[in-house]
Amino acid sequence: MKIKNKIKITVNGKQMQVMPKFSVKTLIKKLKIPLNKIAVELNNKIIDKKRISKIYLQNGDKIEIVHFIGGG
Repeated sequence: MKIKNKIKITVNGKQMQVMPKFSVKTLIKKLKIPLNKIAVELNNKIIDKKRISKIYLQNGDKIEIVHFIGGG
């Protein structure tokens, strides 16, 4: 039986462990964050939300998720 090693990532300054082949979209779903109200930065680069299901996390990745809040 093979045991897959989890990879370590940092999300908004907090360390997390996820399975290999974990996409950015899966991470956002797991965190229960509405996709239409956020911006996602991966390793200091803003990523296009249209591509998040095709971007897979790797060991040591740093993700920043910013929520948009309306106001006046």
